[in-house]
Amino acid sequence: MDSDQNLQRASEPGSRGLNGKHRILIADDHTIMREGLRALLESDRTLEIVGAVENGRYAVQSVGSLKPDVVLMDISMPHMDGMSAIREIKRRAIETKILVLTVHKTEDYIRAALQAGASGYVLKDASRAELLFAIQCLVAGKTFISPAVSDRIVTGYLHREHSGTTVRSLSDTLTAREKQVLKLIAEGRRNREIATYLYISVKTVEKHRSNLMQKLSVHNTAALTTFAIENGLVT
Repeated sequence: MDSDQNLQRASEPGSRGLNGKHRILIADDHTIMREGLRALLESDRTLEIVGAVENGRYAVQSVGSLKPDVVLMDISMPHMDGMSAIREIKRRAIETKILVLTVHKTEDYIRAALQAGASGYVLKDASRAELLFAIQCLVAGKTFISPAVSDRIVTGYLHREHSGTTVRSLSDTLTAREKQVLKLIAEGRRNREIATYLYISVKTVEKHRSNLMQKLSVHNTAALTTFAIENGLVT
């Protein structure tokens, strides 16, 4: 089936999420991967596969019409790569969560994906249980970074620290309260939970979150989580 037919199939009407299922869009340039993911995810009664497209350009186009809750995004694809697609999707549909599903394990790829706007990062050799858990985390407003990936981030940080090239020092940039808020964000706590835990208002939590993003030059929760892991606030 050619690209236009794939896009047409992904855009067919009728899947409106009225069944209460979480809407999933798959973007991967390998047919066997798309078909395998569809079969794997359709076996979960909480999920509905609303489309499967073969490149980043079609993913961007499909998000507007299909309104998925989560996009499973490969990185290396023709016409528009996953990184570019993530940035464009987040620009157009900030509420859509993006879970990167890739073979790339290097810290550079992980950082780039999170900075672009992805809320999760999972390797293609992950188990079905891990992938389903990652999706559930994203639809719940949390982030998910595969343990194998987070280990690489921590290892990279320790290497830089040992060589004297640590990216930045938390003690130089953040207040004690901001560190507390950052730790709770990285643990997947929502604003209301953080407010209750720290005995502060939700508005104050939102202000701390905004300050953290500004001070650390990041734009989403996933990037905050990465920073917290790198600086030893969460394990």
